[in-house]
Amino acid sequence: MKLRLLSSALIVFLLTTFLAGCSVRKNTGTAPVSDGLVTFKIIQLNDIYEIEPLNDGEYGGMARVAHVADSIRKVNPNTLLFLAGDFLNPSLLGTIKLNGERIRGKQMVEVMNALKFDLVTFGNHEFDLKENELQKRLNESEFEWTSANTRHVVNGTLQPFYSEINGKRTNVSDYATFQISEPDGDQAILGIFSVTIDSNPQDFVHYANIYDEAERAYKNLQKEADITLGLTHVSLEQDRNIAKRLPEVPLLMGGHEHYNMLIKEGSTIITKADANAKTIFVHTFIYNIHSKDLNIDSQLVAIDRSVNSHPEVEKIVNRWSRVLEDNLKEIVDNPNEIIYNAEIPWDGTDESSRAKQTNLGEIITKSMLFVFPEAEAAFVNGGSIRIDDRLSGAISSKDIFRILLFGGSVVKVDLKGSLLKQVLDYGMESRGTGAYLQRTNFSRDGGGQWNINHIPIDPEKIYTIAMSDFLLRGLDIPFLTSEHEDVIKVYHPKENENAADIRKTIIAYLKSLH
Repeated sequence: MKLRLLSSALIVFLLTTFLAGCSVRKNTGTAPVSDGLVTFKIIQLNDIYEIEPLNDGEYGGMARVAHVADSIRKVNPNTLLFLAGDFLNPSLLGTIKLNGERIRGKQMVEVMNALKFDLVTFGNHEFDLKENELQKRLNESEFEWTSANTRHVVNGTLQPFYSEINGKRTNVSDYATFQISEPDGDQAILGIFSVTIDSNPQDFVHYANIYDEAERAYKNLQKEADITLGLTHVSLEQDRNIAKRLPEVPLLMGGHEHYNMLIKEGSTIITKADANAKTIFVHTFIYNIHSKDLNIDSQLVAIDRSVNSHPEVEKIVNRWSRVLEDNLKEIVDNPNEIIYNAEIPWDGTDESSRAKQTNLGEIITKSMLFVFPEAEAAFVNGGSIRIDDRLSGAISSKDIFRILLFGGSVVKVDLKGSLLKQVLDYGMESRGTGAYLQRTNFSRDGGGQWNINHIPIDPEKIYTIAMSDFLLRGLDIPFLTSEHEDVIKVYHPKENENAADIRKTIIAYLKSLH
């Protein structure tokens, strides 16, 4: 199946033309005449971490999404707006304190309320928030949440997550239903089931089996709904397995992967848009209430400079952007300065950063050697890379802060080769976790021998290594602390040095490449 990428202007024109034709046909005469057809639309987003346009305004932006959604709704009021998980975290803005409290997704909920979202499911990053932080975001949500396989662990018991607004408590549903009504009286019930990947274990979250719970929710929906679809935040492989287990589900609207796709598994279509609203999917459904036939047309819509912004939503985005700008200007003079052009996308995804050497990891560690040229090699914990995305094109100083949300300094450490080898081995054995090390000037041969600049590490020699101060606290690698007997000397940068903030370190390095 070939995926077509349409501009938003073209998609709105096509939708308007098509639906206007339907309206004339169905409303001829003094009263609408039933034709047995129910037409509705679903706008699908997934993995949205930023509310403003990215890459120097090249793509994304929730105010632009709002314009597209509003344009489609004006033509067909039977339009629903869904988000397939990952939107409360990670974001640079979410790390900032406002009125003494970290924002932690508050900006996203406010914007999504303004867009009039209808339904969301949990992504793995929603559970990055602390329990009380997540509860606040749930309580602020004017849209519905659903997930069949996640439960809130409360005093050893499993309970549904819930939102509480004006004293009224509403449980997060196992599934959601929507009544679709046409002016001629034709109606259909749409059912949506959701499941969430179990990749982010937390004490307050219980994950049940995604396949069993998807099937349970699907079977329950069969008693209520005319049409049943999935809104999932799982891996593509897991989506495929759900489709194999539930072959009668015509569409799974997914998230977790950050690049667009439209593929078929049996008779099921699986769609995922690009992260950060670079694209969105617009699905058009025509359901025959007599024959039970369902026609689905899925169009991928580009959200870019050609798209207007919804003025009211843009005001909200701009207000939050000023909060971010004011905060960043305390560290760098011009957060929006373009400092690099990434012709090859930087891979900052969690999956890569915690499991293999990446080009972004190389840039970060090379910058650490730039500020400490006397160091022989450098490493940083992969878990410090929090953007969980790929970046390409124009890179601004603000993007560097988005990559390394929590900052920290770069320290210069003299340590024995024996300890250095232990640290490197631990990082390699921690593949898949935040303790995996992104490195530069290190290599490892087939026999497990570590080298610096292609020379084997001597256990008795003292090496000078640049690393993040976070690593030297023993938080990811328990035995790596400044108190270890094989740590000979540690240099902590002064406040006015670039190395005092790893983000400033990278910015200085990239500027030096011009």
